[in-house]
Amino acid sequence: MTSEIEVTEGIGERGNRDPAPAVTRALGILGLLAEADGRALSLSELARTLGIAKSSCANLCQALEDGEMIRRTSDGFGLGRRNAELGGAYSLQFNQVREFFGLISSSPTLRGELVQIAMLDGADALYLARHEGRMPYRFGAPLGSRLPAVFSAAGNALLMSLTEDQLTEHIDQNLPLRSGIDGLEVTPKELRQRLTLARERGFAVDEGHSTSGVTGVAVPLAAWSPGDPPLALGTAIPMDQADPLRVAAVGTALREVAARLENPWRARAARD
Repeated sequence: MTSEIEVTEGIGERGNRDPAPAVTRALGILGLLAEADGRALSLSELARTLGIAKSSCANLCQALEDGEMIRRTSDGFGLGRRNAELGGAYSLQFNQVREFFGLISSSPTLRGELVQIAMLDGADALYLARHEGRMPYRFGAPLGSRLPAVFSAAGNALLMSLTEDQLTEHIDQNLPLRSGIDGLEVTPKELRQRLTLARERGFAVDEGHSTSGVTGVAVPLAAWSPGDPPLALGTAIPMDQADPLRVAAVGTALREVAARLENPWRARAARD
């Protein structure tokens, strides 16, 4: 006869059990490869880090390789091209991303600049879309990369969109934080001062705290639909070319494009 304690324990075990362990492990493999900064990981490394048998890991890698989610290299495994397709499809869910390229190309000030769209993801600005421009330099955050929101211009523009309660929660979870680029430490007071200045100026500026030698300029994008995440529109300029006049011109042009990317129905409802 089964005791009440045994039944309760069985229910608890089922409640904690992973309903799809193979899927969870496959996602773990993708996550490890995404965090490897382009370095291939061997089968042994993947299995050891995930704490699973090498044979099980090999089966998962084969399935992911068949689906072009990962690719086999001479040194192990790397991410496959299918991830780029999925990332692009994810970005195109947002109306602003779909309209972004045409509006930047038609802007006399911005069409030659490197311009990007980012979203707030936890403590980071996650980069979703990129207009390369026609300048002789190529830098900025690659698609899918992250920069700490408190340091980057796009991240500061994203934080400008938060309510006071949301900003306080972000500060409590992430500050103080020290830049790995120049050692700058951002405290809650410092961040609030930077955001106040950005609101007064109309755009956020990062003077090389998130990317060495690069000045960032960014503005928030109003969400198109209630369920959309906060987005920001920003540029990356070599610091030796980021004089005050150019920064102001780029900031003004970004604000103009951001206004054109706003949902007219939501803007009208807000005015009414």
